[in-house]
Amino acid sequence: MKPTLLILAAGMASRYGSMKQTEGFGPSDETIMEYSIYDAIKAGFGRVVFIIRKDFANNFKEKFASKLAGKINVDYVYQEMDAHVVGTINSERTKPWGTGHAILCASDIIHEPFAVINADDYYGLNAFEKAYEFLHNQCNEKTYAIIGYQLDKTLSEHGTVSRGVCEVDSNHSLISINECTKIYKNEGVVLYEDGDKLNVLSPSAMVSMNFWCFHPSIFNLSKKLFEDFVTSNMQNIKAEFFIPIIADYFIKSGDNTISVISTSAQWFGVTYKEDSAGVKEKINQLIKEKVYPTNLWQ
Repeated sequence: MKPTLLILAAGMASRYGSMKQTEGFGPSDETIMEYSIYDAIKAGFGRVVFIIRKDFANNFKEKFASKLAGKINVDYVYQEMDAHVVGTINSERTKPWGTGHAILCASDIIHEPFAVINADDYYGLNAFEKAYEFLHNQCNEKTYAIIGYQLDKTLSEHGTVSRGVCEVDSNHSLISINECTKIYKNEGVVLYEDGDKLNVLSPSAMVSMNFWCFHPSIFNLSKKLFEDFVTSNMQNIKAEFFIPIIADYFIKSGDNTISVISTSAQWFGVTYKEDSAGVKEKINQLIKEKVYPTNLWQ
């Protein structure tokens, strides 16, 4: 069975200011995630599953259903606030429960190895080829993977970014992910602000861009961890259950491994509104280089 691509598209895009998941950046109004889907099809993936919110489901399906018809199998999953939650949620909570919860919402329809990506990040064909190879040949109940990007290939020119800096052992296995929330480049040096402390980071440090490769066994694990998380955080309206919480528990229990697979791909995305022009320019350059056609789906 071919692996599935799970796209996280239910986020609120608070820093960006609008629904960047469905904003067109390509010359034929393609969204960033369409380039990911195009690359995933080319790499061998057999299905795409969108994690979305019910309140924009109709607009979302209207934008993508006809484009993808006949190209790849498509399913939709809703990340609703009360999904897999036992008990009464604080009425002041407005945010979804996070990326780990989003994955759990897909547990009823994904039964094969799968990759997870963000809707608003461009990952590059090389990353999808490596993910496919891992999912098809190596993924199992005790071995997951993350696609690692070189830090200096993931920065924004318009503000600080948050990156999960990976600590990796000599076997290219993940030890931990250190979430750094204010990273930027200044005069050629990559800096990370940690409160009042300023740290220098290696430009070649391996970072997570939320491109994961999982066996479906992750669903049972995430269900248990999410239940415990909700019990402890029911009244915390900002608490989020992130994928690294699951990953950290996984590698610390038993002889489980998360392989860090490095990619040479150049990341780009839209953290800030000012990033839009640069994204369009990069896509146009890739089209000039014949990486993509002018219209992806013609």
